[in-house]
Amino acid sequence: MRKVVNALHAKGVIGMNTRNIRYIGRYNDRRLYPLVDDKLQTKLLATEHGVITPALIGTVRSQFEVRHIAKMVAECPGFVIKPAKGSSGKGILVIERVEGDEYVKPSGTRISRKDVERHLSNILSGLYSLGGSPDAALIETLINFDERFADYTHEGVPDIRVIVFKGYPVMSMMRLSTAASDGKANLHQGAVGVGLDIGSGMAVRAVQFDRPCSVHPDTGREVASLKIPDWETLLHLSSACYEMSGLGYFGADLALDRDLGPMLLELNARPGLAIQMANGEGLKGRLDLVEAQPEGRSVQERVAFSVHHFARNTQPSLVGALTPA
Repeated sequence: MRKVVNALHAKGVIGMNTRNIRYIGRYNDRRLYPLVDDKLQTKLLATEHGVITPALIGTVRSQFEVRHIAKMVAECPGFVIKPAKGSSGKGILVIERVEGDEYVKPSGTRISRKDVERHLSNILSGLYSLGGSPDAALIETLINFDERFADYTHEGVPDIRVIVFKGYPVMSMMRLSTAASDGKANLHQGAVGVGLDIGSGMAVRAVQFDRPCSVHPDTGREVASLKIPDWETLLHLSSACYEMSGLGYFGADLALDRDLGPMLLELNARPGLAIQMANGEGLKGRLDLVEAQPEGRSVQERVAFSVHHFARNTQPSLVGALTPA
């Protein structure tokens, strides 16, 4: 075990204690947490700063409003229900279309209006919220994800996670939904994590359940050819969230809409560390380099710095593990 720990340390892999104490505790003012822990607050903040997010259909804050969900979404071809204070993708319900009294999920599974109302009631009770506190539900429009990703995902919208430190994009990955993840872009539930080169947006490595993989388990598409369009715009968007949120260390979750282009899904003040596994590289070296930089640089300067210093100089390698054999 010590040999493995030493090998990870040598690769600059950081753990939860280091993340929590050195980066989150030092660079994230706790008074700012409500702005990102509550997705509605994040959405309002993004609107103030001219950042595009999925359109809000409405909110459900009480059991009385739960009974009106059918009327609320009557004119919507599809929609997404999210707990305002949820995390790790828990409690998200995606409805692709409505047929009569049935609500159809991307998998083709049909649920009733009562099922949707029950799900909303669970959200309000705090079943999916941080700390189990009472919550509210957001109803958003579906993202029309870029069709160039169709072969890389299964029954869900792929998203892009960028770790941003002091305004610098330091590491990124795309999360591809699978049958195992029930169409959700959540690594813990079985989505594929594809490490992305900060310099180009090209795939450098892929994992599922922390194990290397080279093809999507459901579509069979090899992931080495994955390259994210509008990459520079996505980097600028994630970097600009530094000024928008005031947080020094966070994860920006982004998506590419077919019609609207790059958009912000949410911000995370406590981003997970699996992104290191997806990239086959630890965060520490990059964070140390950014920490030594002077304050006051613009978004453009910060992105240019990250592209220059964190770009991969080798061809994509989708084999090999972060931990030694």
